[in-house]
Amino acid sequence: LGLTITVTAHASETRPWSEIQAAAKGQTVHWNAWGGDGRINAYISWVADQVANRYGINLEHVKLADTGDAVARVVAEKAAGRDRGGSVDLIWLNGENFAAMKRQSLLHGPWVADAPNFAFVDVIGKPTTVLDFQVPTEGLEAPWGMAQFVFIYDTALVPEAPRTLSALSEWAASHPGRFTYPQPPDFIGTSFLKQALVSLVGHAKELKLPVDEADPERVTAPLWAWLEALHPSLWREGRAFPESGPAQRRLLADREVGIAMAFNPAEASSAIAAGDLPETVRTFTLDGGTLANTHFVAVPYNANAREGAMVVANFLMSPEAQAHKQDPRIWGDFTVLDTTSLPDPARAEFAALPRGVATLSPAELGPGLPEPHPSWSAWLEAEWERRYVGRQ
Repeated sequence: LGLTITVTAHASETRPWSEIQAAAKGQTVHWNAWGGDGRINAYISWVADQVANRYGINLEHVKLADTGDAVARVVAEKAAGRDRGGSVDLIWLNGENFAAMKRQSLLHGPWVADAPNFAFVDVIGKPTTVLDFQVPTEGLEAPWGMAQFVFIYDTALVPEAPRTLSALSEWAASHPGRFTYPQPPDFIGTSFLKQALVSLVGHAKELKLPVDEADPERVTAPLWAWLEALHPSLWREGRAFPESGPAQRRLLADREVGIAMAFNPAEASSAIAAGDLPETVRTFTLDGGTLANTHFVAVPYNANAREGAMVVANFLMSPEAQAHKQDPRIWGDFTVLDTTSLPDPARAEFAALPRGVATLSPAELGPGLPEPHPSWSAWLEAEWERRYVGRQ
């Protein structure tokens, strides 16, 4: 982020939850969250209605193009000595953004273990709910949803899904211009780079380390060799890339490309239900598994509406909010909860959810692979830019 600050970590939250909830009433919570998907924005609007009616909280969605913008704002406020009354009350984040805020002690807490609904979170079966890209969360961020990298393809154009990187590059070579990926540092574009890297080098121990403790040039050599061979076959011959995952999905909808990608296994089903993708679209993963992680919300250390933010985060972990979010007709984002531990009515609500026509079952989805250490993302983005942006 260009600025490293050493601060004293905020004291652990010690107040009883009833006191926190009482203090939250009447507060305005500025939730900084990516605003690039209409279904997600509609879900956040639903959350705003719920917390207003239940807790008297005014929730405002500050729509971001890049989560790093909100992180940088908190960094700047700290540099200016604004330790109270901060402009960011709640932030949707994971990976390198969480690692940066934790490293600089810019998050309130720990507090998450005291939130009542955290008791329903599946910390055993879903270990990434407490381990964010190899970095322990330590009660500083509340798990909100599960994600796994998937490929989305149109069976009218791609009768047989290419389930290995070799098969993918062969398909691209046989169908010039019909494959691409979003341009890093877009989240999906960077995730594609990491997925390809993990598929090519396996569970290299270096990927668990901070990048400056590894030998990134050596470790990533197979990735760049694979991309060099792939790029001439890409959409616009690799001289231009879609700006985001939704932009690539629009190319798929227009059948300019045959394959897209997402970090939500239900995204294709949700898009079909909304009329944004053809009925012939389905989902596949790679043999051996794909990257999986959890996304979270956190409260900056200087949040103006700290209590309101914690109450909103607790609601996001509630069985009702999680089931509504997992419905593919709403969003299709998978739950962080252990649904087998829920009371009967909540468990039945999850069981009744439609899976979606293009959503893989857990068995079909395959294993979720751990993300590299968050420092790899920025390194890969910079190296990709060095290699390819000047050549476009």
